[in-house]
Amino acid sequence: MTRRTVILAVAATATAASLVWTAIHHFYFDCGVYAGAVRYWFRDGGLVYDYVKGGTPYGFTYPPFAGLLMAPMAWLPLWLVAAVASVATVVTTVVVMWWFVAPLIRRRGWTPWYALAVAVCLALFFEPVRETFGFGQVNLLLLALVAGDVLIGVARGRRWAGVGIGLAAAIKLTPAVFILYLLVTRRWRAAATATATAAAATLSAGALWPDASREFWTAALWDTNRVGNLEYVSNQSLRGMLARLPVDAVESKLWVVCVLLAVGLWAWRVRRADPLGGLALTGILGCLISPVTWVHHWVWLLPALVRCVEVARTDPWVFRVGVAGYALVCTRVTFLYENGPKPPLAVIGANLYVLLGVALLVWMPATADAVATDQPDEQGIGRPRTPEVSPAST
Repeated sequence: MTRRTVILAVAATATAASLVWTAIHHFYFDCGVYAGAVRYWFRDGGLVYDYVKGGTPYGFTYPPFAGLLMAPMAWLPLWLVAAVASVATVVTTVVVMWWFVAPLIRRRGWTPWYALAVAVCLALFFEPVRETFGFGQVNLLLLALVAGDVLIGVARGRRWAGVGIGLAAAIKLTPAVFILYLLVTRRWRAAATATATAAAATLSAGALWPDASREFWTAALWDTNRVGNLEYVSNQSLRGMLARLPVDAVESKLWVVCVLLAVGLWAWRVRRADPLGGLALTGILGCLISPVTWVHHWVWLLPALVRCVEVARTDPWVFRVGVAGYALVCTRVTFLYENGPKPPLAVIGANLYVLLGVALLVWMPATADAVATDQPDEQGIGRPRTPEVSPAST
């Protein structure tokens, strides 16, 4: 048995075990909320935003267009819904990781199947991804819609560029930050396409279910208590971090200041970013500025972590930050602070994702200095040859 086979077998076994444990631990809770809500809506004749899962305060929090896409869940058994969600999470992880690492694999001359397999195992073991798997969440599907749009549609100037971003924004509002990315980087046609797509999907759902749409846009959207307490440790956003600090009197004002600073820094950096850098920086921004960003929402860190690997030679410090951040969050150390502060490290431990996101927003290279080559060296790693040019700079 070769060393590669052993490494891959160990990685696959550890990854599979972690996914099974997470699925048992969370038991596809969010799938249950989705299925119960659309069943209440389409089969029982109730208003979707009035639904609350039994024994919990949780209900449906997505726009009505998302409910339309989830409508088949109303007639499917939960085990089948969970099975489909699990397969979809794994398949989309494979797809997006190929999009992220394929250029690096070509540059370094790595064996494609092996490098991709290792990357997929690492991605599935990443806590936000395995939490997405265990809860039966939609995060990887949204990441795939946006990443395909940015890396293929926008980067290559396709006519359909913007459609994926628009659909993702209509399903869940936070990906709408990528419309701002298109505007800041002056992709006017793609921005118009994304806006039109999101508007068409939203208005269509509004025409079909005006009561549900009215309830969402006037009440449910603004009620953050529907998704849980802001200070709960799983809320790894700037607002969540401030809610856990003793700054109650000025919390909302500090949040506005932090959001403005984050958006300003992002706008300055993203204008010079290549497609992967733009995807990474904007995904981080969306997680930071959203009032509620659960741990499983941080799948948007995946492109940033790949960028940290890309620049390992030219910026080893950033590489070490990426590796250390990945390792720390995979340990679930954040949840040691689930029941309240445990000084003196509570400020760090309870906000690991926020701090990692800020660090990468500030220091992650917006472009990769690695360069293309078809000739690997004796260690199987490609030598730099010609600098890459960011599409945003041409």
